[in-house]
Amino acid sequence: MATYFSRRNLDFLLYEVFHATELTKYPYFEAHDRETFDMVLDSATHIADTLMYPYYRDVDRNQPELKAGKVTVHPKIKEFLTAVGDAGLIGASFPFEQGGQQLPELIGSCMGFIKMAANNGMMYIGLTSGAANLITTFGSENLISTYVPHLLSGKWQGTMALTEPQAGSSLSDITTSAEPLENGSYLIKGQKVFISAGDHDAVDNVVHLMLARIKGAPKGTKGISLFVVPKSRLTDDGTFVDNDVASTGIYHKLGQRGTPAMHLTMGEEDNCYGWLVGEPNRGLNYMFQMMNEARIGVGMTGAAIASAAYYASLEYAKERPQSRRLNEKNLLDSPQTMIINHPDVKRMLLFQKAVVEGSLSLLMECARLSDLVHVTEGEEKENYELLLDLLTPVAKTFPTEMGVRAVSEGLQVLGGYGFTEDFPLEQMYRDIRITPIYEGTTGIQSQDLLGRKMTIKNGKAPRLLFAEIAKTLEEAQTYDELKPYAERLRKETGRIQEVTASLLPFAMQGNIERFLMDATLYMEMFGIVTVAWQWLKQGIAAKKAQLTLGDTEDAFYESKLHTMKFYFHYEVPKTKGLATRLLDTEVLTLETGKEVIL
Repeated sequence: MATYFSRRNLDFLLYEVFHATELTKYPYFEAHDRETFDMVLDSATHIADTLMYPYYRDVDRNQPELKAGKVTVHPKIKEFLTAVGDAGLIGASFPFEQGGQQLPELIGSCMGFIKMAANNGMMYIGLTSGAANLITTFGSENLISTYVPHLLSGKWQGTMALTEPQAGSSLSDITTSAEPLENGSYLIKGQKVFISAGDHDAVDNVVHLMLARIKGAPKGTKGISLFVVPKSRLTDDGTFVDNDVASTGIYHKLGQRGTPAMHLTMGEEDNCYGWLVGEPNRGLNYMFQMMNEARIGVGMTGAAIASAAYYASLEYAKERPQSRRLNEKNLLDSPQTMIINHPDVKRMLLFQKAVVEGSLSLLMECARLSDLVHVTEGEEKENYELLLDLLTPVAKTFPTEMGVRAVSEGLQVLGGYGFTEDFPLEQMYRDIRITPIYEGTTGIQSQDLLGRKMTIKNGKAPRLLFAEIAKTLEEAQTYDELKPYAERLRKETGRIQEVTASLLPFAMQGNIERFLMDATLYMEMFGIVTVAWQWLKQGIAAKKAQLTLGDTEDAFYESKLHTMKFYFHYEVPKTKGLATRLLDTEVLTLETGKEVIL
């Protein structure tokens, strides 16, 4: 079988770090156990091995095409969508009564990781499940019954239709309009751009979850509503007709070429109908549910691509002989060594492993919190929600930004061969580059972290996080080998608090530009420390296993501890430089009254 992820690592995180089976004590998940969890992951792996990974390059080289208003995609995509629909994987986390398997999101996130590691060019079903979930949460019974079963079957595609040419990420500036009609529907008119999976021939219909402004609604974000706008609409006599959603352009992308990114025009013939989801003027609030799900999904995609790149470069390093060990005395007389034996190559591989397994742990932390939000009530539920809200921008940013660096290091391991199409690293490098841009750029996520999440409810969310970290520190202190790393992490949380305290006065003075000037650097520091916490959690689980299992799989657990130490010694020290800049009073990126030529 192809190696693009480690099932052993996935099992370690699921059952030894996050104790996934403990979720089954809650009534909502009581129908499941480890056997059902493993069966679902086996099913996802089988689909990934047979319908996804073998076509990774072919899907990239045979991009979607727009001809005469119709979009064609690689034929294997239809097979893939049929397979995941038949296996119930699109709606795996949905309730039984809606046709789902009522699985924890912790398991669903692992399925997403497996599939994206195999072939991230087939990024279709995350959008569909997100759209179905949004309709289920806020839509009418009629919308749910009309659309959700078809979406979960894999026969229909779901999308997020937000961005417009003149607005970009500034959704308050969208101009797509919605005119109410007497029958309760709305006439939609406008344009949307960069709509992933916005049209293609692998499904029977495409259902857009679209932001638009009802005529007469307030300006800004308060006047935005959410609509279901299908490509083909159902008529009163039970037939489907064209809904005046035209594919007017297709973007040819640097990477992730298997999924079409569409320019859509609605209502050119004044015949595009949409149906309101929930209440008027609350569309952006509703859409944040799908956006936050997508942000974590993008983070998972970054981790998954980095995983595939790590295993590809690891395999190459083990098989490629070049040069001799530096300590060899008779260099020309000794045989060439495999490049994995060179310290700098080993450093690059350890960096990749640390990023992949640390990112995956953070994302699974978020998935577990999502499950706990679902099954708890009152203050406990609120605390889990706050933690999830705080970690979401970090879980989107760290795996994508660091994932880009990790794939770059993987390409470097291959040297000149990595820059060619003979090996998959060049495609992975292209594919992952979009992930720091999707669903809110790194700058937007960073401003969200520092400007909103760190201050919400008088800083309750970070207090909750530091309390969770403190629990990990206390447990780590019981192992002599982990004590130094617990102390390092304790100092790092103090560093975050010091930097935050130095920046908050600017916010209180109303100088928001100065407050958020270096929010991206703050995010980088915060992400490094958050993933250090995840690595310490993995270190604790590894030490526990060594003490209870003896020599069983000792190499696996030693590898975990070694990678944890690498992360603490190579990555964590970078926070010192970031903190130095964040505490610096020199202002260089704001308007100062002096002309600065760029």
